[in-house]
Amino acid sequence: MSLMKKLQRQKKHIVREEKPAAAKVEAPKKIRHWEAWRAAGAELFEFEGEYCITRETHYPLDTSHGLYTFREARKTMQQWAFFDGHHPLSAKGFQPSDLYFFDIETTGLSGSGSVIFLLGTARIQEDGVTVKQFFLPSPGNEAALYAKFLQETDYTTLVTYNGKSFDWPQVKSRHTFVRERVPALPAFGHFDLYHASRRLFKHTMESVKLVNVEKEHLGLQRINDVPGHLAPIIYFDFVERGDPEGVLQVMTHNERDILSLITLYTHISRLVLDDKGGSDDQTTLEVGKWFEASGNRAAAKESFQAALGSSSDEVALDAAFRLAMQLKREQFFQEAVPLFVRVREGEGKHSVEAAVELAKLYEHKWKDIPLAVRETEWALQHQTNTAAKAALTHRWQRLQKKLSK
Repeated sequence: MSLMKKLQRQKKHIVREEKPAAAKVEAPKKIRHWEAWRAAGAELFEFEGEYCITRETHYPLDTSHGLYTFREARKTMQQWAFFDGHHPLSAKGFQPSDLYFFDIETTGLSGSGSVIFLLGTARIQEDGVTVKQFFLPSPGNEAALYAKFLQETDYTTLVTYNGKSFDWPQVKSRHTFVRERVPALPAFGHFDLYHASRRLFKHTMESVKLVNVEKEHLGLQRINDVPGHLAPIIYFDFVERGDPEGVLQVMTHNERDILSLITLYTHISRLVLDDKGGSDDQTTLEVGKWFEASGNRAAAKESFQAALGSSSDEVALDAAFRLAMQLKREQFFQEAVPLFVRVREGEGKHSVEAAVELAKLYEHKWKDIPLAVRETEWALQHQTNTAAKAALTHRWQRLQKKLSK
């Protein structure tokens, strides 16, 4: 019977709550199955009577992980130096080695009883990628775990997948239990690729779980991978029996997650830096909206202009409205009008807004009250929101007074 089947059968018998551990435990004279650990490249770290297990793996720059080699990833990160303006994922001013790709494995989703049993990082150096993993052999050794992690991790910016909401809050929570014995957690920047993936890919996917993004956008297909929900079960089985077979598979899963963060950061960066758009018109539009939200109007305009020719009316009309609003803010009123007209005639989600914008321009820029009345009446006929309709009625009444004079 395979390990996975055994663990699935044992799942209901394994208690997920850890027993309170002593503040300090003696490092064992002989670690169970140490030869298996040694064969996997593991090393032992001892600290004030506690210990943790570490493993380091190196990959040459020409190694491929999905769509890109690590050399291409490094080059892409360096391209941010030539990027003008602000962007939430900009690595401008950083070296590739300043970015720490980070992921954890825990015994539960949240709560004070949840323990982090694996911390994993990856860093792109000049000669390749180094993955470092820090494993907690049993509850009660967290001081050793965090002492080694903080000793080895000199980072400027973390790159995670939902790390702002989950991974790092978990680290901070567990660190408080040993903070008197280990260094403080340093301040850092944080690129969370989960939010970037939701922004760019949600229109093509029901779920933006990392494994789904890998398959749909990064050219990665996991084979013989341990499902994430089994990781706690495997850990508790290890604590009981000491056999690292299952834990080493979890470490492989964790390593794949971290390497995929490098590929994902590279892919998203290329969508932003290389094409000002994506592999489809909707992604091009989403990149433009991202630029718009970041205050980078010039780059946003390029993306919106690229999306104007989309075969999808919804995409093209959304791009047209956003581009028209940009032109209006820049006082290119004549250029904005035909775009607003196109959006209003398309009768999409921005059609009423476009009619109102036209009414404003006709009234205030060109003093053409009849045309302002016409656009306001059109908006009134198509507006369904009661409050907005009341505001339009007030506008129409005011315009009628101007018209009578």
